[in-house]
Amino acid sequence: MQLSVIILNYNVRYFLEQCVLSVQNALENIDGEIIVVDNNSSDDSCTMMKSLFPTVKLIENKENFGFPKGNNIGVAQAKGEYICILNPDTVVAEDTFQKLISKSYELTAGIIGSKLIDGTGNFLPESKRGVPTPWVAFTKISGLYKISTIFGKYYAQHLSENQSGKVDILVGAFMFMKRNLYNDIGGFDEKCFMYSDDIDLSYMALQKGKHNYYFHETSVIHYKGESTFRDEKYMKRFQEAMQFFYKKHFKKSILFNFFMEIGAFLFSFFKRNQTRINSRKIDKFIIFSKNNLNLNLCKDEKVMHNLSDFSNELNLNIEIIFDTKSFTYKEIIDFMISNKSNNITFKNYIPSSNFIIGSNNSIDRGEIIDLNI
Repeated sequence: MQLSVIILNYNVRYFLEQCVLSVQNALENIDGEIIVVDNNSSDDSCTMMKSLFPTVKLIENKENFGFPKGNNIGVAQAKGEYICILNPDTVVAEDTFQKLISKSYELTAGIIGSKLIDGTGNFLPESKRGVPTPWVAFTKISGLYKISTIFGKYYAQHLSENQSGKVDILVGAFMFMKRNLYNDIGGFDEKCFMYSDDIDLSYMALQKGKHNYYFHETSVIHYKGESTFRDEKYMKRFQEAMQFFYKKHFKKSILFNFFMEIGAFLFSFFKRNQTRINSRKIDKFIIFSKNNLNLNLCKDEKVMHNLSDFSNELNLNIEIIFDTKSFTYKEIIDFMISNKSNNITFKNYIPSSNFIIGSNNSIDRGEIIDLNI
């Protein structure tokens, strides 16, 4: 078998359904398997999987084991030469896995990551990162990396988003590698704190003499959701993650504590003026479909079903809804990237369960509209 895709799920039933649908399409011409590991979700994720995807291997954990152990459980049952660690709040293009398999022929290839975009088509900088030394971690927390590329090591700014190349660290939402490498490393360290498991795995691959690689030629949507909101809890978890990483791989760093204290002060200072992105009023909906869909999105406003008026409506807040039965996920992703705009948001309609799903930004929780209600 060529490829095993491991999807660790916890209480994101609708995102999981869309993710599995996209992965199934991407595996159509590949000898592959999907393994969904559920970390004791309280929603109906497992019921949905059994009903809609009976041939997909489902592992139902009786407790929430966390990200590292949950993925290790899935990989332990994988049969593919390659594995892909994939978040359930992602959507892959139909060509994603085929391109990565053809790229990973290099003998020194370690972990390969894809170009990640959020639900509005904007590039996610964590797609490629550097080793978070105390100084690099400080430039990230303090926001210095936004000022100049001199401080751009955390997000590996030696490469642009549209330039493939070697990087040190890749993000756990999408990690592609040979299964033998994962096992040789020992998988995710189950003692890791949040935010350090993918850093640790990437760094361990480097220690094995491998080169991690950012591959921009295929894009994956990652609906990051509310868990990534940069609040004080995030700051605390980030510090804990870095402390774990340093303790495991380096000597105890006095510089780390110094930089983190300054970084925490700057973080709190700028946080006072930061406001959460509120949901916006949609002036018009545009449904892209080859079918005559009536989704009952609004009762008082015109709903456009074609592209002809699109260019003339850009001065309005527009929500574009794609019928996923009419277009491939690659077509949807390419359109999102090409037409990203501050006044355009995107959602996908999933006919199999009659719901609409998406995200208006990379900070707030994704939006789900259940049309069965």
